[in-house]
Amino acid sequence: MYLSHNASLVTTHVLQEMKNKGEKIAMLTAYDYTMAKILDQSNIDVILVGDSASNVMEGHPTTLPITLDEMIIYGASVVRAVTHAMVVVDMPFGTYQGNSKIALESAIRIMKETGANAVKMEGGREILESVERILCAGIPVMGHLGLTPQSINKFGTYVVRAKDEYEANKLREDALQLQEKGVFSIVLEKIPAALATEVSQSLKIPTIGIGAGNGCDGQVLVLQDMLGLSNDFSPRFLRRYNNLYTSIKDSVHSYINDVKEVTFPNDSEQY
Repeated sequence: MYLSHNASLVTTHVLQEMKNKGEKIAMLTAYDYTMAKILDQSNIDVILVGDSASNVMEGHPTTLPITLDEMIIYGASVVRAVTHAMVVVDMPFGTYQGNSKIALESAIRIMKETGANAVKMEGGREILESVERILCAGIPVMGHLGLTPQSINKFGTYVVRAKDEYEANKLREDALQLQEKGVFSIVLEKIPAALATEVSQSLKIPTIGIGAGNGCDGQVLVLQDMLGLSNDFSPRFLRRYNNLYTSIKDSVHSYINDVKEVTFPNDSEQY
């Protein structure tokens, strides 16, 4: 039996125990009650209410447009479904960069209005003041380094980050500074596997990888990608565990045909 399954509720303490004992952390995204309930009843460790909702739920090309109010709606929907998993909500672009007071106000709104267990923030030394202020209010913070999608206009591309020594060193230093400030975990996105393994081993807190190899303390994927609900996104790190795009499309075609041919509803399906 896994350590996290024995816990009535997955907490920051449970995640730390998992790292200490070598048990990997499984995290997936969710943005609505129905999917979150399925994940929770499947014993997922952590549910991330990601700002990736901007892409997969709202159809935006980046994560930048999603608002704090929208993230709160998604977060509250997920929390209402969950009894076991830890729920982490992304702080959206513009709610914490540059002004630590606004960052604290945003984090407090997320915690009070969603009932989530923690918030996640992208960046290293640039956001340390906001991280510190939020942590001082007793709100757990998950960090996020490497490819940080909220900075897409700065990077100009979604290619692998930290391949050169300067950026790799900055990531190492940022990870240690975030740990020193008190974050309970750090997501490492789309960086070389060797670097992710090195950073994971150097930290006392857990790391969760996406496109960062198997040396991290856990893994995260976007649920819609993992289930094959989307078929136009195929990065190397993505493993599809199903092909629901085709299954749903076939089901809809069958429904349309049954309605057109008046085979639905049949005698047993009406009053």
